[in-house]
Amino acid sequence: MGKVLLFTDGAARGNPDGPGGYGAVLQFTDSKGQLHEKTLSAGYVRTTNNRMELMAAIAGLEALNRPCEVELYSDSKYLTDAFNQHWIDNWVKNNWKRGKSGPVKNIDLWERLLKAIEPHRVTFCWVKGHAGHPENERCDTLATTAADGDNLMVDEGL
Repeated sequence: MGKVLLFTDGAARGNPDGPGGYGAVLQFTDSKGQLHEKTLSAGYVRTTNNRMELMAAIAGLEALNRPCEVELYSDSKYLTDAFNQHWIDNWVKNNWKRGKSGPVKNIDLWERLLKAIEPHRVTFCWVKGHAGHPENERCDTLATTAADGDNLMVDEGL
């Protein structure tokens, strides 16, 4: 199982309901020590920051064409804590309900993310945003550039 580093970030202007985007950087070092890198980004007409954080992780994982050991780095506690604090397990067990707080938001993307994770072994790592982490800064630039770009897509789940 190859090891992949996946760095992700999401952005939304006028969150919620403004334009948004995501950015992801995939890195893989082959057996010869050669670094291979792929960047992904897309923008949406109207979305939320949390949806873009999830989309960045989804896009990165869906880009992998074989099972991998993935270290996923994100500045989103919403994303990393869902797995590291096992919120997602309880949400699924409780049919996407959060007790008295009502239904979980973004169920469509959480379900898509769970499917994208299935073939892989994924470790979620939190990094402080806007703190000089090079790959996180790159992902932020990818996300904000996508949000400010042309040809924005429609976020069907919003």
